[in-house]
Amino acid sequence: MAALPLLLAGCRHKGFPHYPADFREYAWITNGGGNSVTVLNLVDMTTATTIPVGADPVAVAASPTRDEVYVVNSGSGTVSVVDAVSNRVTATIGVRRQPVSIDVDAAGQRAYVANAGSNNVSVLDLKTRRQIGVAGVGESPAEARISPDGDSLVVTNRRSGSVTVLDARSLAVRAVFSGCPGASDAVILPDSSKAFVACSGGHQVMVIGLARPKSELPVERADHLLDFLDVASQPIHLALKPDGGEIFVSNFGSDSVSEIATNNDEVGGAYVMGLHPWGGVVSSDNSTLWVSNFSDDTVAAYSIDDGQRVNTVQVGSGPGPLALSSDGFLLLAVDTLSGDVSVLRTLSYTPKGQPVTGSLFTVLAAGKQPNAIAIKGFRLR
Repeated sequence: MAALPLLLAGCRHKGFPHYPADFREYAWITNGGGNSVTVLNLVDMTTATTIPVGADPVAVAASPTRDEVYVVNSGSGTVSVVDAVSNRVTATIGVRRQPVSIDVDAAGQRAYVANAGSNNVSVLDLKTRRQIGVAGVGESPAEARISPDGDSLVVTNRRSGSVTVLDARSLAVRAVFSGCPGASDAVILPDSSKAFVACSGGHQVMVIGLARPKSELPVERADHLLDFLDVASQPIHLALKPDGGEIFVSNFGSDSVSEIATNNDEVGGAYVMGLHPWGGVVSSDNSTLWVSNFSDDTVAAYSIDDGQRVNTVQVGSGPGPLALSSDGFLLLAVDTLSGDVSVLRTLSYTPKGQPVTGSLFTVLAAGKQPNAIAIKGFRLR
């Protein structure tokens, strides 16, 4: 597969959108074994550069408001701030031991880093480039998710099998919910009313109602446990539709994806996708779910409206994290075992003009042990 980019190089622009001259779009891939970040140019479809960062980078997030990217370096206990225009590290922020994830608030002002080695969460001021707060949580926190309204911080504690909910401004603990073995991935609905947490050590998803102090219902004024939903073995990833109406659960241990309706917290069914589904992402129009299948080296396309898998695309070895380009034209799959990134066109056409959902366009090299991806498009100023 390594020769594929060369074979396709001469026709890589055919059928692609026409971008303005000042438009840039990059994908940043963390290379855990190479202490670096590979930068892919998604306009020219080339490798732009490789950026040295800290030891064992494991997570990356793009700012929603600034031309910046933030890289979590688990081995050195730092976050690298990358200028998205120049693709250079402009600052390094110290956090605590073994940081493993990062989330940025909607205003692009604060970042929240889960420190698995010190059982706490660091709060970063992204303007001043410094840590401004630390909050203790449970054992081995996996993720810290900030709600869209900026009021609630939801932290999944993998080792203690619990979820800590904090006031995002004061960092005071509002509630702790137990009974979620291997608590890992979490999503929060667009209206900030509920959080869903994958209990990856079991077969359930925990549903938490987040505090709404102004609600007319007394029970909604405090954080409260709503339900444990039975899905399937080893749920490890939650893909939320942009409209918030449904969640798709990647059940790594049962080769399936479960569908959850968020309005009534009901599991609608489970669908076979491939061997060991890992990551998932939903298109911006809420129509298509993409799922990476780690053990059979494929990405599956599932039509949400039709309720069926419509295509399976062969990619590199050990596909994991997925990300869509800003216009939804491209889907990128990080191939964790082959050290590359598969680039798919989300929609293409046969010679007879028939639409095809998902087709491999090219494969671009990453670094050693790639493990996370972020994409950002922007106009030069």
